[in-house]
Amino acid sequence: MLPAKFHKLDVRPLLVQGTDPFSAIKERIDRLPAGSGLTVIAPFLPAPLIELLRGEGFASNVERRGDGSWVVNFWRQPPVATPANRCAGSGRDPHD
Repeated sequence: MLPAKFHKLDVRPLLVQGTDPFSAIKERIDRLPAGSGLTVIAPFLPAPLIELLRGEGFASNVERRGDGSWVVNFWRQPPVATPANRCAGSGRDPHD
């Protein structure tokens, strides 16, 4: 389920200045309130960032705009319930 609100970060000005935008992106991701997402606007598809954040539990979708820029929405995926973690902490053996 997509968050109700996305915070926007356009990294194009940072890149024009010669600044690596990763720290700004990571700072915003780490401060996201529950139920929010982050929209990153970049002049290229940030595939390594998408993979890195996927490994940290974030989902994403991508859109290529007519001006050539890329818009990537990131949001935290809720944990998937499995039989093993549904029983965690219950004192039950999940294999019973």
